[in-house]
Amino acid sequence: MSSDTDRLSATFAALADPTRRAILARLSHGEATVGELAEPFELSLPAVSKHLRVLQRAGLVEQGRQAQWRPCRLRPEPLREVAEWMAQYRRFLGESFDRLDDYLRTLQEDPTNTTPRQQDEEDRP
Repeated sequence: MSSDTDRLSATFAALADPTRRAILARLSHGEATVGELAEPFELSLPAVSKHLRVLQRAGLVEQGRQAQWRPCRLRPEPLREVAEWMAQYRRFLGESFDRLDDYLRTLQEDPTNTTPRQQDEEDRP
């Protein structure tokens, strides 16, 4: 397994949790302290800190130092890697949606048109 795959795995694992996704969404608007990140959640500061550690290990978040404050900020590189990885599937998804769109259009044009499965059921005695 390449290190790129390992990084993707860590990023997807970090993104799998809705609390961590919400933290990233908040950080997309700018830096925030752990206390500020904890405000909308019914979680303790240590619990939010655990989520932040997962995000940090995945490279999605970094913490700076400003006097006694340790503001967190979003690091976009891992998200860019996910977007690049997913780009290879865009063409496939587009083609799939195009085929579905064509099929739905034929159904709308001829409502008596039946699917192959319906035709099989109609042919049975």
